[in-house]
This record gives sequence, structure tokens and C-alpha cells, in this order.
Amino acid sequence: MTRDKLYYRRLNKTYYQDLERIHNLLIPKDQRVLEIGCGTGDLLASLKPSYGAGIELDSTISQIASERHNHLHIFNLNAEEMLPENIGNPEPFDIIVINNTLNTIKDVHELLKKLTVYSHNRTRLVISFHNWLWQPLLKIAERFGQREPQPPESWLTPGDVRNLLDISGWEVLKEGNRCIIPRNLPLITSFANRWLSQLPIIENFGLTHWTVARLNYQQEQKSKISIVIPARNESGNIAAAIERMPNFQTNTEIIFVEGNSSDDTWKQIQKVCDEYQGPLSLKKYKQKGKGKADAVWLAFEKAEGEILIILDADLTVRPEDLPTFVSTLSRGNGEFINGCRLVYPRSTSAMPMLNTLANRFFAGVFSWLLRQRLKDTLCGTKVLWKKDYLQIMEGRKYFGDFDPFGDFDLLFGASKLNLKIVEVPVRYQQRTYGSSNISHVKEGFVLLRMCLVAAKKLRFIP
Repeated sequence: MTRDKLYYRRLNKTYYQDLERIHNLLIPKDQRVLEIGCGTGDLLASLKPSYGAGIELDSTISQIASERHNHLHIFNLNAEEMLPENIGNPEPFDIIVINNTLNTIKDVHELLKKLTVYSHNRTRLVISFHNWLWQPLLKIAERFGQREPQPPESWLTPGDVRNLLDISGWEVLKEGNRCIIPRNLPLITSFANRWLSQLPIIENFGLTHWTVARLNYQQEQKSKISIVIPARNESGNIAAAIERMPNFQTNTEIIFVEGNSSDDTWKQIQKVCDEYQGPLSLKKYKQKGKGKADAVWLAFEKAEGEILIILDADLTVRPEDLPTFVSTLSRGNGEFINGCRLVYPRSTSAMPMLNTLANRFFAGVFSWLLRQRLKDTLCGTKVLWKKDYLQIMEGRKYFGDFDPFGDFDLLFGASKLNLKIVEVPVRYQQRTYGSSNISHVKEGFVLLRMCLVAAKKLRFIP
């Protein structure tokens, strides 16, 4: 049986390599990973976990996995009957992988419930299985010796899996398909699987369907807050930003970063910080570099809060709306909170029609790129945990340094970490002082370039 399994892995090498590409995109390195139905352990090993545990029902295959990857912890167990003490009672896992195993499980609901015991509040469950549309072809391949013979199996649709996750306490974050040619055809396979398989409609026919989920729970956390206000030529808004700041009922600091203003913005920041005597902690810094991103990274580096907030100094997003962002994050309803200006009515003076159309266009593009629905990607107000920000910065080299705004570094990074992105509608206001620092045409081309970079890194992976 082992010989057969290794034979079929070699025969379908292209397919298994593509599986590894998908999982390496979805799962960061150096995580605590548990794989249910690990087989020969090759996929688990490719993830480069800090601690890798594999569950395999077949004793012969589990022995082979242990020999092939002696740094992994392989356990010969029935996943449906395993207990924490059976695997050394380790700490909860960061990632749980179920690859092409769900269809052979007798009671999927019970297994998914059981996995909550091995999870913490940030654990990600990554499930992959064959697209049910391929069932006839796979059965033919099995009959002609081109696929490993399978036990009786369930052919689950993505809808079936979403429902099973929902009733088992899990919440789907994103999902997709990949691999439309599982055998190596020189030049054709690579092009088809990387590019064609990610196009709308065609994607639905990919052999591999994958899903990323998290535990569905709500748990209020009271945490220190750092509000970052990058300010360039915003002299008339500095005092108002503090006067209108709501009481968050927790330790809150405001961090101003002045960015090469031609007016007296820095003087106003100094004045407000020196004269303020309220409950907020005020800090001020002068930006050495250029661009909003540089200002935000400086402030985030100096921030002492567990929760990080970006608030544009033009106050077109009201400071009074920020408690909703904080509560959405602290209750666990989302892990990256993005403002949305396109729900409530707004005047054309606040957002001209051309700007509205551009916002809707880029929202559609980014929703497709990130596999999470977004209505407004260009709103400057964003809220996240500092621990997630630090991980995003660690992985920033994956995308490269190309974002002068900072917003998209955060969005791309949040998607790469499989964070749940949630939008909070805001009532977008016309600015009362100064004029926009944005060059719409120039920065529109920058956004298009960022879309192409994200497409290569998040969709069309080699």
C-alpha cells in the first residue's frame, strides 16, 4: 500500500506541487501546525512549521512519514477518536490543516467541533478538497490506474463545507479554487494553473477547492489604544481633532506626525500638546521621510497601545465614529477594521462623482484580489491589533516597498495573514479646513500598479 501511495504521488507530482504552493501562500512559516490525514508528511514539512504534528490513520504510511520527516511529530491515530493526551497534550495550534481528508470522515461535524479543543482564538483552519465537478474525471482516472484507489467518500460542495463549519463553531474567511490541469504539459500546465485558473468563471472549475476559517466567537477585550494622526498642511484641524475625540473608557494616546507642511501645522501640534490637560496622552513627532506610509510607520513604531488606529487629520471621517471601530475589533467581530464611506449619503463636495466611481472600481478589484468583500478600500481610517501589525511588517518584503499610502500594505498584509477584514460604515464629511493633498490622476496610476503587484502575489502565484 505504501509503495502504491508513493507511486501515485510521483505519478501526480504536478498536482501535489500545486497543493504545496496553495498552502504555502495561505500559511506563514514558523507556525504550530496540526495536519489531519498527513499521509507521507510532505505537505506538512513544506510549511516549515515551528512545531508540526501529523495525524495519520494508516500505520504503515505514518511510519513512512516519520522516516521521511523525522523533525515532525507523526501520530498513528483515528482523527475522529483522538484526544489531546494522545498527541502529548501540546499547546493549541496556530494552523490546522485538513487536506483531501474531509471527504473520508464519517462525521465531519463532530470532527470540526473536536478541533476547537486544539485551537486558540487566532487559530486558522485550512481545508482543501476536490471540486465535486471533477468527480466523473477522477473516477475514470482511478479506474485506469491514474489515481490512487479511494475508499467510499463523500463529495462535498463548498456550500456543504460552509454549512458544516457554521454549525460547528467556525466562520469562513475566504475560499477559492486552483489547478485546472493536474498533469505536467510543458509550458501549458504552468500557464494554465497560475494564470487561467484564477480568472473569473474559469476559477470555478479548478480541481482543488480551499477554504480558510476561524473560530466564531465574541470576547470583549479592554486594551490600550494608540490613535495615529498624520498631518500635512492641516493646521486648522489639530485642535478640533483633540476636542472631538471621544472617551474610550480605557488608556488612550494620540500620536501626531507632522509631514513637511508648508503652513504652521507643526506649531499648532506643539501648542495643542503643550496646553492639553485632559485624560488623553499626547505625543508629537516630525516626519523625516515623505508620504503618509512613512508617517504611519513612525507612529506605529512609537505606539504603546495594543490597538492601533489611523485617523486622517482632515477629519472627513469623524473622530466620534472611532468607538465603533474599537468595539468591533475588541469583541472579535473582526481582526482588521476598515472604514467605509460609501454606505451613508455624502455630498458631492465631500466626494465628487468621479472619486466615487474610482472608489467603487478599486473596491471591486481589491475584493477579488483579497477574496474578502470590500466596499471602500481607499478610506484612510483603519484599526488593527499591534501584534498583527508587527506580523504584517515582518512579511512586508513579500510584497515589496511600493505603497506610499500605507493603507494597502496593511490590507495586503492582513489578507496574507488570513485576518478577518470587516468594514464599519462612516458618515463622510466635507473638510472644513485646507485642501486635499492627493493628486488623483498620479495616485490612480500608483493604485493600478499596486493592484498588479497584489495580483501576482495573492492570485497568480507561480
